[in-house]
Amino acid sequence: MIRTAVVGVNNIGNIHCRYYNQHPDTELVAVCDIMEDRAKSAAMTHGVKAYTDLRHLLDSEEIDMVCVATGGEEKGSHHFDPVMAAIEAGKDVLVEKPISNSIEEARTMVQAARERGVRFGCNLNHRFTPAASKGREWIDRSMLGAPLFINMRLTIDNKADFTEWFHMRALHPHSIDVMRYFFGDVKRVQSFMCKAPGRKTWSTASVNMEFANGAVGHLTGSYDMSMLHPIEWCEAAGTEGRFVIENVYESITYYPRQSSEKLVMQNSIMRGMQGFNDTFGNRINRFIDQLKQQVAPEQIEGSGAEALAAQEIIEAAIRSHQSGGNVVEVPAIR
Repeated sequence: MIRTAVVGVNNIGNIHCRYYNQHPDTELVAVCDIMEDRAKSAAMTHGVKAYTDLRHLLDSEEIDMVCVATGGEEKGSHHFDPVMAAIEAGKDVLVEKPISNSIEEARTMVQAARERGVRFGCNLNHRFTPAASKGREWIDRSMLGAPLFINMRLTIDNKADFTEWFHMRALHPHSIDVMRYFFGDVKRVQSFMCKAPGRKTWSTASVNMEFANGAVGHLTGSYDMSMLHPIEWCEAAGTEGRFVIENVYESITYYPRQSSEKLVMQNSIMRGMQGFNDTFGNRINRFIDQLKQQVAPEQIEGSGAEALAAQEIIEAAIRSHQSGGNVVEVPAIR
């Protein structure tokens, strides 16, 4: 049984708590939040102990894993302290995305986890769908051939307008992680952004990418679209064929280059995902499975290192836009 604590028990943190309470291989032991009323409320809801100090929790409880579901500026500024406390205590960690809104803090966390030898994952839940797994399988089977291009669109209606870079840092760890999941590291980016009327954040972005494998890619992202329509679309193509994923999980279609036939896998409402929120369960289940298997830290899927790689691309895109659209090199993750 994997004994778990959740830090940060607002909306997303409580979703995590429910999954750990329901999972047959985990036991939710405690919750922690700097807001005492919130911690006590979550503790009462989930039938566990409440803490306001993570180090006190770690000293008092027998814990195997810490889930950090804090938020902060651009959804990531409060992650650093609890992640570092858990790593220093030798606990495996799953952190919400973005890994941080500070690239220096993100780099420090990943390096600390590597040095301490703990398993460090990030809730990059968009990649944990049957459609994404099937796309990865087709790539591994060389059904796409040599990679050529990948196009991603991720658009939702989010009125939040806290900072200039809120849209980029809070949303696009997801889209960029999916692109990297299929095509690997990105070498260079070029970006252009605009603001919808009355907005402070750069709410719509166009990002060009050059991948280390020679392929090219494009991301269109926006916080100005209706949630009544599909939010995510991805197309990956190579010399032998291409596939298209519709709306994160709904379907994936393979189009072979040399045939007019196509191969379709559609999500079943009877046996498949019931909705987008199932991506949380898929991601958490995979992390728990890998902890049970005692996989090496570098084999964690959706790892902190992969979250850092996505954040490096985002920061490069920001620098490109600030420079008027210059091409910017993306630092390699070591």
